[in-house]
Amino acid sequence: MNRKNTSKAKKSSAIRTIRRNRRMENRIGKHVYATRTVRKFQEEKPLDRSVLESWIDLARCGGSARNGQVLKYMIVTDPGQRNQLFPTLAWAGYLKDWHGPEPGERPSGYIICLLDRKLLQGNEKEAYFDCGIATQSVLLAAVEQGVFGCRIGAFSPKLGSLLNLPEHLDVLLVLALGYPAEKVQLEQVRGDGDIRYWRDEEGTFHVPKRSLVDILVAPNF
Repeated sequence: MNRKNTSKAKKSSAIRTIRRNRRMENRIGKHVYATRTVRKFQEEKPLDRSVLESWIDLARCGGSARNGQVLKYMIVTDPGQRNQLFPTLAWAGYLKDWHGPEPGERPSGYIICLLDRKLLQGNEKEAYFDCGIATQSVLLAAVEQGVFGCRIGAFSPKLGSLLNLPEHLDVLLVLALGYPAEKVQLEQVRGDGDIRYWRDEEGTFHVPKRSLVDILVAPNF
């Protein structure tokens, strides 16, 4: 191959790489925008445990403070166990007159994120950083298959007893999962700065988000 053809081949390869990267960026962006918190589900549609395990397998490969990997996970898909778990959870703090999804609209599965204190090397705060990274990885993987979720950090102190956890394991977060039974719409925060989400008469969930301009801080040093 002469120099001219080599240069042409390199240029073509570079163009293919750019196009591939753009497709990947578009795909990631699409998933990030689609990954919304859902609180009403199609409860009758089951979640396969092996699929949830595959999402956790992705999560375990994510970043971890000090590489401590202090998180453990409990998968709950059994209907009887789900019914026991549900009353221990608090839903949508801004909706004072709503106490969570009705039967038939409840999650089809849960991933309970646990802190293994035997593995904790630093501050407990680091475990929450890990939990945020891990659950976002799970939700991004889930949305690709049409499954959505809700992170729940408000739960009864009795939850640990219900789960029969050993002393070194603590519940950090409950991730409720299922196929969505409601629409979620993003909108810009209004001039009054109110960031409370709300549900309209048609059942659409409205979630105010601050604009990009509002969250960017210019370096001043």
